[in-house]
Amino acid sequence: MKVEIQPDVRDTAARLGADVPYALKALAGQLADDPDMGRPSGPAGILTVTVDGDMFDDCPDLSVGYIRESDRIEIRFLKALPSPETSTDTPDPEQEQSRDEGQSSGDLVAAAATVREVADAWGRITGWLKHNAPVSYAALRAGAGPAAIAALEDGLGIRIPVELHGLWLLTSGDEGGNGWGCLPGNRALMTLDAVAAAYRLKMDAQADEDVSNTDRPKEERITVWKASRIPVVARGPADSTSGLYLDAESGYLGRWSRYNEAPGEVLDTLVTYLEEAADMLEAPALATGDKPGLIDGALVWLSSIDPAQEDRWQPWTG
Repeated sequence: MKVEIQPDVRDTAARLGADVPYALKALAGQLADDPDMGRPSGPAGILTVTVDGDMFDDCPDLSVGYIRESDRIEIRFLKALPSPETSTDTPDPEQEQSRDEGQSSGDLVAAAATVREVADAWGRITGWLKHNAPVSYAALRAGAGPAAIAALEDGLGIRIPVELHGLWLLTSGDEGGNGWGCLPGNRALMTLDAVAAAYRLKMDAQADEDVSNTDRPKEERITVWKASRIPVVARGPADSTSGLYLDAESGYLGRWSRYNEAPGEVLDTLVTYLEEAADMLEAPALATGDKPGLIDGALVWLSSIDPAQEDRWQPWTG
């Protein structure tokens, strides 16, 4: 298992003590052998492991946070823990966050399992893209930072589900390989800005509908959008007229359209959706919903290909 340490984490290690960089390197070796040794903690998607500073000459006790993907680990943060003399009076902020959010240890374990499933499925997709469709791989944005996701959460006014939070930590959108998104139907993961814009548009549409609803009998009132729905996937990298949303209450995906059409059927969970996309790439002969192929180094799904491009499309057979 490959372990990557972010540059800012290395800088922090150098400031905390002479032996902290060595301790961090030793931990990286342990994580390579045991990637699940950490415990789940906020923000969602981060696993945390502690380092006993007494094992080194110039090193405080450390808290190290990392993200686990299917083929790599990325260490995202490092901080010194309070000494035992002060720890009884100084609560762990991560524990306080968990208490404030009303999460039990069981909830955190379940959340961590979901995040790992997202990371595994997304890692399968990106691993395939890296080796077979480099143009599409290069179009994926880097993961968003926890602060950016928190800002979006504040802007939407709803809590981001852990599976979506975990996915956004891995990637903050798909800019499209030669104009095609990497998900079935050539759909694209929306950027955080696009998510916010689409959400506002749909909430405004519902607000307008609510004005008319005041004069309608209860059974005739129209709902075109619910506050719990978060746009996640767009029809294409440059086409946000429709796509898929994740319902934060039910945990299921559904179809949305800018034109306030009735919502489509419930599709699946985000985990299952990503797993099915990965399955189709890895076993195209068994794919039923769509067929993957390539055009000039980009992944192109057959169901939504421009007829003018069909003669250039090469089916992927594995």
